Amino acid sequence: MTRLDEKLARIRAGAYRASDFLIADAKDGDMGPSLAGCGRARAADGTPQGLRTRAQFLDQIRAIVAQDIVDIMLVSVANLERLSAEGVFAASRVKPAIRANDTTDIWRMRGATYHLSPSRAFRTASLSRVMHATAQPAPGAAITGTDLGLYSVTFNNDIAADVASLEAFAAFREDAARHGFRYFLEVFNPNVECGIDAETLPYYVNDCILRCLAGVAAADRPQFLKIAYNGPRALEELAGFDPGLIVGVLGGGAGTTRDTFELLHQAERHGARVALFGRKINLAEDPLAIVALMREVASGNIAPAAAVKEYHAGLAKAGIRPDRALDTDLEITEAPLREG
Repeated sequence: MTRLDEKLARIRAGAYRASDFLIADAKDGDMGPSLAGCGRARAADGTPQGLRTRAQFLDQIRAIVAQDIVDIMLVSVANLERLSAEGVFAASRVKPAIRANDTTDIWRMRGATYHLSPSRAFRTASLSRVMHATAQPAPGAAITGTDLGLYSVTFNNDIAADVASLEAFAAFREDAARHGFRYFLEVFNPNVECGIDAETLPYYVNDCILRCLAGVAAADRPQFLKIAYNGPRALEELAGFDPGLIVGVLGGGAGTTRDTFELLHQAERHGARVALFGRKINLAEDPLAIVALMREVASGNIAPAAAVKEYHAGLAKAGIRPDRALDTDLEITEAPLREG
């Protein structure tokens, strides 16, 4: 049993403890921004050296899986196929997951404007390919080897777009049920202006989530949610409504290192039980060091500001030049975090 399943069992049984807080590394950027989503390569001293190649990106994934701290590694099918063929997850307690759909609001390719239109449903991944893995594949056969994926929906207060997204979600659930495939549900904030004021928007998102799941039987419901952190009150409302619905937060932009640790600290305190961070890990000067401190912050062993200072001390010891001065990196820059 992976750590993920053990922790989910304790959370669902009402036996949650801070060390059960789930951390996922979202290394699925190639499904959205593509090359840029793989992050920056760095010299030994931390100096950025352009975009990572696929080989460098896969090396980063291998290193984080080997570190054995995160609970979930979220990747594209193509990269999971490569890593599984190498046996990266064979004896690991880290659960691999794939991005099961790639809606148009994550199409952030250089020069593109797709994300400026209301999100449209789209799915590249084939669950039959993902699920039909074999221990000893024939030469040239594809193997992936996971029964877990991320499915994403964005509501925009647009009846045509939102109904189409919900119909695609229903079709996905049927496909998942046929294959015995589990999923967690990502619900983004609206990706275009939708006529809802900023103060009401977090509660609109909460209502959309609960409304779309109210008609879904227990066997077809998500393992947990992945949503934007829209402040403590909105998170507490959603997490407190139904203890059976496990709420997780997404990382959003890179922000400062204080933003990374503060988001973990506040999310856990206000009822989240999962954090899925992409850019906050992928763009860090030392991804392994930041993951290690994320675990300590989420478990309540160190405060966010102290974690930032420890991170910078580690960078200095390793001879890595930080992207920001310590004083700057200690600032909270993301608006919802200032409420907590």
